[in-house]
Amino acid sequence: MTRKAIVTGGAGFIGSHLTEVLLDRDWEVLVVDDLSSGKMDNLAGARRRGAAVHVTDIREPELVDLIGRFCPEVVFHLAAHAKVRPSMEDPMHDAAVNVLGTLNVLGAAQRSGARKVCFASSGGAVYGEGARMPVKETAAKIPASPYGISKKIVEDYFRWYREVYGLEYSLLALANVYGPRQDAALEGGVIAIFAKAMLEGRRPVIFGDGNQTRDFVYVGDVCDAFARAADAGDGLMMNIGTGSEITINKLYETMADLIGYAVRADHAPAKAGDVYRSVVDAGRAKKELGWEAWTDLKQGLTETIEWQRKAL
Repeated sequence: MTRKAIVTGGAGFIGSHLTEVLLDRDWEVLVVDDLSSGKMDNLAGARRRGAAVHVTDIREPELVDLIGRFCPEVVFHLAAHAKVRPSMEDPMHDAAVNVLGTLNVLGAAQRSGARKVCFASSGGAVYGEGARMPVKETAAKIPASPYGISKKIVEDYFRWYREVYGLEYSLLALANVYGPRQDAALEGGVIAIFAKAMLEGRRPVIFGDGNQTRDFVYVGDVCDAFARAADAGDGLMMNIGTGSEITINKLYETMADLIGYAVRADHAPAKAGDVYRSVVDAGRAKKELGWEAWTDLKQGLTETIEWQRKAL
């Protein structure tokens, strides 16, 4: 019997790749996306392979009927207002999408009889500063932005729905995901931003001193973790990352070497709300999902740069 999944945010960077991975594993997939940041072009291949798409906001009441008609086994909830700095300027909007929208998804999933919701949390914003690195899921969560706060708040709603209704969940706290289709126009995608600027002959900007670190994990590896979480890791938060960190300065040098770009970056003041150091311990994901990141950074960067080159 064909397994059925809904992917909210499925027209986005990660969601579109996840849709393809699920199709590869013989799932029937319905994508729900309001296209505020996602793109139909990201789903061109998936739609040819039978993925259905419904354009709506996850806060809309129609979501309950939509999910109820489709009757998914698993809902992969990736739709979000995933922007740190705008969340600081308008925390009400951030909460409306990330908290109330998630509640609507949980309610709709529960009423439809879905077995599980797999949720995209943040391996950086939700922990904030001060945690011992590489950060484990047991670390205190002291988010430095409304975006991180919203990701922290909904954890309790997932637990409540499990305790009261038996709706299973897995929370995947993602490190910095990168790869083809990442939008250089959106914040957070420093690899996409650097690649596009370098390929266009523009001078990229590094915010802060460049010694801040990130744990960059390839999108294909991340989507494999989500697919595995459909059948494992119930009731758990699991970090999804490589366990290795690189400074933004070193990242810049590596990408410049791969592209053949010889211009130094401009520098600008650090941005409020950004954590300085971020790297996760993914040991729990290895234990519970049998998952490890396998894509080498240079390999992933090469694939990302080639995609960006073709997209210009």
